[in-house]
Amino acid sequence: MDSRLHIIAGHKAGKSYVKDLFVSPPFRVVSVGQRKSDNKLYQIIMSSSPGILDGDRYQLDIELEKGSALQLQSQSYQRLFNMKDEAVQQLNISMEDDTSFAYVPHPVVPHEDSNFKSKAKINIGENSQVIMGEIITCGRKHYGELFKLKKFQNLTEIYHKDKLMVKDNVLIQPDLFPIKSIGNLEEYTHQGTLIFYSTKKDLDKNYLIEIIYTQIESQDEMEIGISAMEDNGFIIRALGNGGEVMYNFFLKVQEILWELE
Repeated sequence: MDSRLHIIAGHKAGKSYVKDLFVSPPFRVVSVGQRKSDNKLYQIIMSSSPGILDGDRYQLDIELEKGSALQLQSQSYQRLFNMKDEAVQQLNISMEDDTSFAYVPHPVVPHEDSNFKSKAKINIGENSQVIMGEIITCGRKHYGELFKLKKFQNLTEIYHKDKLMVKDNVLIQPDLFPIKSIGNLEEYTHQGTLIFYSTKKDLDKNYLIEIIYTQIESQDEMEIGISAMEDNGFIIRALGNGGEVMYNFFLKVQEILWELE
Protein backbone atom coordinates (compact mmCIF):
# COMPACT_ATOMS: atom_id res chain seq x y z
CA MET A 1 0.00 0.00 0.00
CA ASP A 2 1.23 3.47 -0.86
CA SER A 3 0.46 5.75 2.07
CA ARG A 4 1.19 9.40 2.71
CA LEU A 5 1.25 11.79 5.64
CA HIS A 6 1.87 15.53 5.33
CA ILE A 7 1.88 17.96 8.25
CA ILE A 8 2.63 21.68 8.19
CA ALA A 9 3.19 23.28 11.59
CA GLY A 10 2.57 27.01 11.66
CA HIS A 11 3.24 29.67 14.27
CA LYS A 12 0.95 32.57 15.06
CA ALA A 13 0.47 34.84 18.06
CA GLY A 14 3.15 32.95 19.98
CA LYS A 15 1.57 29.51 19.49
CA SER A 16 2.30 26.54 17.23
CA TYR A 17 -0.65 25.03 15.42
CA VAL A 18 -1.57 22.62 12.61
CA LYS A 19 -1.62 24.80 9.52
CA ASP A 20 -2.27 21.96 7.11
CA LEU A 21 -2.71 18.20 7.37
CA PHE A 22 -3.18 15.44 4.84
CA VAL A 23 -3.23 11.70 5.52
CA SER A 24 -4.16 8.62 3.54
CA PRO A 25 -4.99 5.20 5.02
CA PRO A 26 -3.84 3.73 7.33
CA PHE A 27 -2.61 6.99 8.90
CA ARG A 28 -4.48 9.19 11.31
CA VAL A 29 -3.15 12.17 13.27
CA VAL A 30 -4.63 13.31 16.57
CA SER A 31 -3.73 16.33 18.69
CA VAL A 32 -2.47 15.69 22.22
CA GLY A 33 -0.98 17.89 24.92
CA GLN A 34 -3.94 20.25 25.11
CA ARG A 35 -3.27 20.74 28.80
CA LYS A 36 0.31 21.87 28.27
CA SER A 37 1.00 25.58 28.65
CA ASP A 38 4.18 25.82 26.55
CA ASN A 39 2.31 26.77 23.33
CA LYS A 40 4.08 23.99 21.42
CA LEU A 41 2.34 21.51 19.14
CA TYR A 42 1.93 17.83 20.06
CA GLN A 43 0.59 15.30 17.57
CA ILE A 44 0.26 11.51 17.75
CA ILE A 45 0.50 9.41 14.60
CA MET A 46 -1.97 6.54 14.66
CA SER A 47 -2.57 3.69 12.22
CA SER A 48 -5.48 1.39 11.45
CA SER A 49 -3.01 -1.24 10.24
CA PRO A 50 -1.61 -3.86 12.67
CA GLY A 51 1.86 -3.03 11.35
CA ILE A 52 3.96 -2.54 8.24
CA LEU A 53 3.24 -5.18 5.59
CA ASP A 54 5.03 -6.49 2.53
CA GLY A 55 4.96 -3.92 -0.25
CA ASP A 56 4.02 -0.98 1.98
CA ARG A 57 5.52 2.35 0.94
CA TYR A 58 5.19 5.16 3.44
CA GLN A 59 5.88 8.79 2.55
CA LEU A 60 5.95 11.23 5.48
CA ASP A 61 6.52 14.95 4.89
CA ILE A 62 6.83 17.29 7.86
CA GLU A 63 7.20 21.07 7.51
CA LEU A 64 7.85 23.50 10.34
CA GLU A 65 7.35 27.17 9.57
CA LYS A 66 9.43 29.85 11.31
CA GLY A 67 8.97 29.86 15.08
CA SER A 68 7.00 26.60 15.34
CA ALA A 69 7.70 23.63 17.62
CA LEU A 70 6.30 20.18 16.84
CA GLN A 71 6.63 16.96 18.82
CA LEU A 72 5.36 13.79 17.14
CA GLN A 73 4.42 10.74 19.17
CA SER A 74 3.65 7.16 18.18
CA GLN A 75 0.64 5.04 19.01
CA SER A 76 2.33 1.77 19.98
CA TYR A 77 5.12 -0.62 19.08
CA GLN A 78 5.67 -0.78 15.30
CA ARG A 79 5.49 -4.32 13.94
CA LEU A 80 7.21 -5.34 10.72
CA PHE A 81 5.45 -8.42 9.38
CA ASN A 82 6.73 -11.35 7.30
CA MET A 83 7.68 -10.18 3.81
CA LYS A 84 8.46 -11.80 0.47
CA ASP A 85 9.87 -8.54 -0.88
CA GLU A 86 10.29 -5.40 1.28
CA ALA A 87 8.65 -2.32 2.77
CA VAL A 88 10.11 1.19 2.63
CA GLN A 89 9.58 4.49 4.40
CA GLN A 90 10.76 7.98 3.41
CA LEU A 91 10.62 10.75 6.01
CA ASN A 92 11.32 14.33 4.90
CA ILE A 93 11.52 17.08 7.52
CA SER A 94 11.86 20.73 6.51
CA MET A 95 12.61 23.12 9.38
CA GLU A 96 12.70 26.88 8.95
CA ASP A 97 14.54 29.17 11.37
CA ASP A 98 13.66 29.19 15.10
CA THR A 99 11.99 25.77 15.04
CA SER A 100 12.06 22.63 17.19
CA PHE A 101 11.15 19.10 16.17
CA ALA A 102 11.12 15.85 18.14
CA TYR A 103 10.13 12.30 17.28
CA VAL A 104 10.92 9.44 19.66
CA PRO A 105 8.63 6.58 18.61
CA HIS A 106 7.93 3.26 20.34
CA PRO A 107 10.31 0.36 19.58
CA VAL A 108 10.20 -1.52 16.27
CA VAL A 109 9.43 -5.25 16.38
CA PRO A 110 10.68 -7.07 13.25
CA HIS A 111 8.94 -10.40 12.64
CA GLU A 112 10.60 -13.34 10.93
CA ASP A 113 11.63 -12.62 7.32
CA SER A 114 10.77 -8.91 7.55
CA ASN A 115 12.72 -6.58 5.27
CA PHE A 116 12.43 -2.87 5.98
CA LYS A 117 14.34 0.20 4.85
CA SER A 118 13.73 3.70 6.16
CA LYS A 119 15.40 6.97 5.25
CA ALA A 120 15.02 10.29 7.02
CA LYS A 121 16.24 13.52 5.42
CA ILE A 122 16.15 16.61 7.63
CA ASN A 123 16.85 20.18 6.56
CA ILE A 124 17.30 22.39 9.62
CA GLY A 125 17.32 26.18 9.74
CA GLU A 126 19.10 28.66 12.00
CA ASN A 127 18.54 28.72 15.77
CA SER A 128 16.73 25.37 15.63
CA GLN A 129 16.99 21.88 17.09
CA VAL A 130 15.95 18.34 16.22
CA ILE A 131 15.56 15.20 18.36
CA MET A 132 15.23 11.82 16.62
CA GLY A 133 14.97 8.46 18.38
CA GLU A 134 14.81 4.84 17.30
CA ILE A 135 14.73 1.49 19.11
CA ILE A 136 15.00 -1.83 17.29
CA THR A 137 14.14 -5.04 19.12
CA CYS A 138 15.14 -8.63 18.39
CA GLY A 139 11.59 -9.53 17.32
CA ARG A 140 8.98 -11.68 19.04
CA LYS A 141 11.31 -13.05 21.69
CA HIS A 142 8.61 -15.04 23.48
CA TYR A 143 7.85 -16.85 20.21
CA GLY A 144 11.47 -17.80 19.76
CA GLU A 145 12.06 -15.19 17.05
CA LEU A 146 15.40 -13.68 17.94
CA PHE A 147 16.72 -11.69 15.00
CA LYS A 148 14.95 -13.83 12.39
CA LEU A 149 14.47 -10.76 10.20
CA LYS A 150 16.02 -10.49 6.74
CA LYS A 151 17.12 -6.88 6.98
CA PHE A 152 16.46 -3.65 8.86
CA GLN A 153 18.02 -0.36 7.83
CA ASN A 154 17.44 3.19 8.98
CA LEU A 155 19.46 6.00 7.41
CA THR A 156 19.25 9.49 8.92
CA GLU A 157 20.76 12.58 7.31
CA ILE A 158 20.66 16.11 8.72
CA TYR A 159 21.48 19.07 6.48
CA HIS A 160 22.09 22.72 7.35
CA LYS A 161 22.46 25.28 4.58
CA ASP A 162 22.61 22.38 2.09
CA LYS A 163 25.61 20.90 3.90
CA LEU A 164 25.47 17.38 5.35
CA MET A 165 26.07 17.74 9.10
CA VAL A 166 24.98 14.35 10.47
CA LYS A 167 24.73 10.92 8.86
CA ASP A 168 23.74 7.86 10.86
CA ASN A 169 23.14 4.44 9.35
CA VAL A 170 21.74 1.59 11.44
CA LEU A 171 21.87 -1.73 9.61
CA ILE A 172 20.86 -5.11 11.01
CA GLN A 173 21.26 -7.97 8.56
CA PRO A 174 21.88 -11.24 10.44
CA ASP A 175 23.06 -13.24 7.42
CA LEU A 176 25.71 -10.58 6.71
CA PHE A 177 26.66 -9.40 10.22
CA PRO A 178 26.28 -12.03 12.99
CA ILE A 179 24.31 -10.29 15.74
CA LYS A 180 26.03 -12.02 18.65
CA SER A 181 29.56 -11.36 17.42
CA ILE A 182 32.03 -9.17 19.30
CA GLY A 183 31.55 -5.54 18.33
CA ASN A 184 27.92 -6.09 17.43
CA LEU A 185 25.04 -6.56 19.91
CA GLU A 186 26.73 -9.53 21.63
CA GLU A 187 24.43 -10.63 24.51
CA TYR A 188 21.88 -7.81 24.06
CA THR A 189 18.55 -7.98 22.22
CA HIS A 190 17.64 -4.29 21.88
CA GLN A 191 19.50 -1.39 20.32
CA GLY A 192 18.56 2.27 20.60
CA THR A 193 19.79 5.48 18.99
CA LEU A 194 18.87 9.05 19.90
CA ILE A 195 20.21 11.93 17.80
CA PHE A 196 20.24 15.53 18.99
CA TYR A 197 21.41 18.34 16.73
CA SER A 198 21.11 22.09 17.24
CA THR A 199 22.03 25.24 15.33
CA LYS A 200 21.56 27.44 18.38
CA LYS A 201 24.64 29.56 18.98
CA ASP A 202 24.49 29.68 22.77
CA LEU A 203 23.89 25.97 23.37
CA ASP A 204 26.32 24.20 25.71
CA LYS A 205 26.32 20.57 24.55
CA ASN A 206 28.82 19.49 27.21
CA TYR A 207 26.52 20.76 29.96
CA LEU A 208 23.61 18.86 28.41
CA ILE A 209 25.69 15.68 28.22
CA GLU A 210 26.52 16.02 31.92
CA ILE A 211 22.81 16.31 32.74
CA ILE A 212 22.01 13.22 30.70
CA TYR A 213 24.80 11.29 32.43
CA THR A 214 22.98 11.85 35.71
CA GLN A 215 20.07 9.94 34.17
CA ILE A 216 22.41 7.22 32.92
CA GLU A 217 23.85 6.68 36.40
CA SER A 218 20.45 5.51 37.62
CA GLN A 219 20.23 2.88 34.84
CA ASP A 220 21.54 -0.60 35.62
CA GLU A 221 19.65 -2.52 32.92
CA MET A 222 21.36 -0.99 29.88
CA GLU A 223 24.73 -0.08 28.47
CA ILE A 224 24.60 3.57 27.35
CA GLY A 225 27.17 5.81 25.69
CA ILE A 226 27.18 9.36 24.33
CA SER A 227 29.24 10.60 21.38
CA ALA A 228 29.60 14.37 21.09
CA MET A 229 29.64 15.94 17.64
CA GLU A 230 32.04 18.62 16.54
CA ASP A 231 29.09 20.99 16.29
CA ASN A 232 26.24 21.39 18.76
CA GLY A 233 24.92 17.87 18.99
CA PHE A 234 25.46 14.33 20.18
CA ILE A 235 24.30 10.76 19.61
CA ILE A 236 23.21 8.41 22.37
CA ARG A 237 23.59 4.65 21.84
CA ALA A 238 21.89 2.17 24.13
CA LEU A 239 22.02 -1.62 24.39
CA GLY A 240 19.67 -3.63 26.55
CA ASN A 241 17.25 -6.52 26.82
CA GLY A 242 13.96 -4.67 27.15
CA GLY A 243 12.19 -2.18 24.94
CA GLU A 244 10.10 -0.45 27.59
CA VAL A 245 13.06 0.48 29.81
CA MET A 246 14.97 1.91 26.84
CA TYR A 247 11.93 3.76 25.52
CA ASN A 248 11.22 5.39 28.89
CA PHE A 249 14.86 6.46 29.17
CA PHE A 250 14.72 8.09 25.73
CA LEU A 251 11.53 9.90 26.73
CA LYS A 252 13.33 11.34 29.76
CA VAL A 253 16.15 12.58 27.55
CA GLN A 254 13.64 14.02 25.10
CA GLU A 255 11.95 15.91 27.93
CA ILE A 256 15.25 17.48 28.98
CA LEU A 257 16.11 18.58 25.45
CA TRP A 258 12.57 19.63 24.52
CA GLU A 259 12.43 22.18 27.31
CA LEU A 260 15.45 24.07 25.96
CA GLU A 261 14.68 27.61 24.86
